[in-house]
Parts: sequence; structure tokens; C-alpha cells
Amino acid sequence: MTVTRPARLTGGALAAVLALVPFVWILCDLAALGSPEDLFRSWAGHRFRPGPARAATTLLDPLLCLAAAGTALAALRSRHAAAALAATGAVTLAVRLPGLWAHGTGPLVTALAETALGAGLLLTALVGRRPPAGPGEPVPTRPRPAPAAAAGVLLAVAAVVLLTGEVDRVTGLDLRLAVDRFTGGRSALGPALGVPPGWLAAVLVALHLTAAVSAFTTARHTRPLGLLAGGLLLGTGLAELTRLARLHLGDDIRYVTAPEPDLAALATALYCALAGAAVLALLAGRGAPDAAPAPRPAAATPPPPYPRPPGW
Repeated sequence: MTVTRPARLTGGALAAVLALVPFVWILCDLAALGSPEDLFRSWAGHRFRPGPARAATTLLDPLLCLAAAGTALAALRSRHAAAALAATGAVTLAVRLPGLWAHGTGPLVTALAETALGAGLLLTALVGRRPPAGPGEPVPTRPRPAPAAAAGVLLAVAAVVLLTGEVDRVTGLDLRLAVDRFTGGRSALGPALGVPPGWLAAVLVALHLTAAVSAFTTARHTRPLGLLAGGLLLGTGLAELTRLARLHLGDDIRYVTAPEPDLAALATALYCALAGAAVLALLAGRGAPDAAPAPRPAAATPPPPYPRPPGW
């Protein structure tokens, strides 16, 4: 399926605005904190001393900004951007839904704007699709079977690892804290634009499983969906690795008793980072060309009539 030119222009404009929203918030955080280093430390989970300046964004915001910018470029350059528009719109809509009941005017307005833009991308991808005009029109290539299968295995294992870790965390909490972990209640403190950790884990598990199934079936939409899943997997893995490094090696934190190294969390974060990078490398190459259609047999000449008419 391809996308009509009006749908491409509309999707590109919506994706560009969607990339602009978190970019403006990141600029506001830079102005409030004073330096990119402090912002990076905030994204890495560093707990600042009490003060008026706090970052509103998380590492998810620059990742979504990059994904939306890439989708905008894909929509303007290619007629095969339906999968990229749908994937970016669905993920944005899913991660911003908890912001609709967040506290504060700024996060609520941002959630309303991004959910509307995400729904617009989904609608544009669905309404603007059309079949190829003819047999000679190019169609999106399928990923090669071996790299696609490897990426599918990595994404499926990542989904299982994230799901297992989230279940383990939730089972150790009481009911109110467990619900707040998914809904973003007052007990789940974090940045203004932060997504509740349980909700984010559920979205990532669903994304990774969907991308894995798509990779196993070598569907034509595997590449944009897998690249989005791999990018988020790489970003979340690196963020967790940085947080654990600051927790155990940072020289700006003092403990009465140093915490024991969380080997399970370290192994999970390392796997997510490496698997995300591997998925990006596996799916970034050229796809497999479609097999050439079998030549049609020449039409057989009908036998002459019998008996032959006069003058045949």
C-alpha cells in the first residue's frame, strides 16, 4: 500500500509539529537548568538537590522527537510512509494518554496536543492509503528473512525481559502503589512530562511484541516498526545503564550504607542497549527484492475448424 500525495504532506506536517512539541520543552529545560550537562544528568536519573529548577522532560521526549522528525522526513520523501506514520502515531498516542489526567496545566495541554497529533497521524495513515496504481509501480520491499528473524528474536526476548521485570516490581508493592505505577498517581513522583513507569513498560512490551511478530512474518511494515522499537529499546537501555552507574559510582551521592549492586537490573539494561543497537543494524539495510512474476505462457493457437468452411 502507498500513500497519496495529500496524505504525505498532511502526515509530514503533523509529524513535524509533533517533533516540535518536545523540542520546545527541552529548550525550556535547558534554560531552566542552565547547562546541557545538568539536563543529561536529569534524564539519567540523577536526583538534584531541592531547588526551584527541575527538568520537566525525560529521555523519552528526545527519543519521541527524533522518531517524529524521522517520520516527517519519510512522509515527505517516500510514498510508502503509511507504516511509519501509523507506528509513530500509535506509540505517541499510547505514551501520552496518562498525561490527560496529570496534574498541572502545562503537562495537560502537552498531552492533549500530542494525543491529537498522534491520532491525526493514525487517521492520515489509514485514510490516505491506496493500492499501487499498476503492476509497474514500486512497493515497499520486505526485510531479508535472516536479519528479520534475528531482530524478531531480540525484540521478543526484550519484551519478555521487560514484562518479567515489571511483574517482579509490582508484586513487591501494595495495591495503591502498584496502581499508581500504572496511572501516575501522587505516589509515583517524577518529571512533569514523565510517563508512569508501569504504563511505559506495558507500551514497550506491546510495541516489541508487535514488531517481533512483524519481523517473523517479514511483513512490508517491519522496517519502520522495528526501527522505532529498536530505537526506544536502545534509549531506555542506555538510560538505565547511566542511572545504575550514577547510583553506584557517582561521586555526588553519599550513603550511610552503599546499596548492593542490582545485577539483574544491570543485565537487563545491558541487554536492552545491545539488543536495540543490533535491531537497528539488522533492519537498517536494504530489503529483499520481490521475486519476479513468472512469465505467462504464450497463448495457444486454436486449431482450425472442422470441417473447414469453403475458402479457408
